[in-house]
Amino acid sequence: MAETQLRLAVLSYEQVRRLNDVMDEVVSIHGRGNFPTLEVRLRDLVTVVRAKLEADTTSGGAGMRVRDIRLNGGAASHVLATESQPYNDLDLIFGVELSSGRNYDRVKTAVLSSLFDLLPEGVSRKRISTCSLKEAYVSKMVKVNNDGDRWSLISLGNSRGHRNVELKFVDTMRRQFEFSVDSFQIVLDSLLLFYECSELPIGENFYPTVVGESVYGDFQEALYHLHKKLISTRHPEEIRGGGLLKYCNLLVKMYRAAQPDYIKTLERYMCSRFFIDFPDIGQQRAKLENYLWNHFVGPEEESLRYQYLMLLRSVVEESTVCLMGHERRQTLSLIDCLACNVLCQEQQRLMSQQPQPQPATLLYANGYYYAPIIPTSCYPCTCNSWMAACSS
Repeated sequence: MAETQLRLAVLSYEQVRRLNDVMDEVVSIHGRGNFPTLEVRLRDLVTVVRAKLEADTTSGGAGMRVRDIRLNGGAASHVLATESQPYNDLDLIFGVELSSGRNYDRVKTAVLSSLFDLLPEGVSRKRISTCSLKEAYVSKMVKVNNDGDRWSLISLGNSRGHRNVELKFVDTMRRQFEFSVDSFQIVLDSLLLFYECSELPIGENFYPTVVGESVYGDFQEALYHLHKKLISTRHPEEIRGGGLLKYCNLLVKMYRAAQPDYIKTLERYMCSRFFIDFPDIGQQRAKLENYLWNHFVGPEEESLRYQYLMLLRSVVEESTVCLMGHERRQTLSLIDCLACNVLCQEQQRLMSQQPQPQPATLLYANGYYYAPIIPTSCYPCTCNSWMAACSS
């Protein structure tokens, strides 16, 4: 009981206000081809998806019970942090039962049906099928049903540089976080009920009670890590990829280890799990390129890619104990190659931003053409300087 209480905390007014701002944010779900962009408030998207999940199967719903709805990931950290925390995606968790394969299909149908209802007015719906909606608006679908894990993920949005909406439907999940700073989940049910029942806006003296949870274990400790930009985790060998790429991402953003003496041990576990999950050099290349593409968006983030790869190289070189010598050299060579490409791209971007010199033009006056004087740098005269000769 005491351990459960440590995981939970009630949000302050400032945190609830920031949460309300996130839920009021209009998200753009970009479609491929001729499909229009769906513009919808996050709170409305959540309401529509929940209604489709809970609606009876005879009326086109999934006929499922939603235990709760939670905001997760970077957006949850943004809500709880005292300073502004940038976040790339909006991660939502719907607690549902996925005891059979049919329930996975019902969840997918409910999401696609929600997208159909959110199509703008004036769009002809006659020839739009669920298959075409999936191709247009869904960028990723994941289904997990194995030992102790039953969940699925549907990622909406196909435009880089815009926030994707990650809808996760969870029955059971053994590992729900990588590091303490991304372990926060905010239960949205009370806020959604407030939207339904209250005609008054949220104010300092009138706002719902919202509960947050840290699946890391200790809410206050995790919140302290978030405020102080500290890195802490448990059993990284349980994380797919070992959390290695996220760990280096935190380092490049000036996070530091909460326990510096212990972090080297954790680095070895991270590297070992990463190379277990991605043993082939082709898989490693694909994973690294995909991570750079998805997590370093915009000029400021892109400028960190080279430093990130150098940090990753250092960790791999110092903490990898599970590879043969030639395998280690192969991976380090891959990171060097990617770093070289990134550095060249960054230099080209910087050069393209520099003002280009104006071409010289001829001047015409009194019937003559005059070439303009082009200033040149002055150098000291060296005509009287003799080169030193060496005797043969």
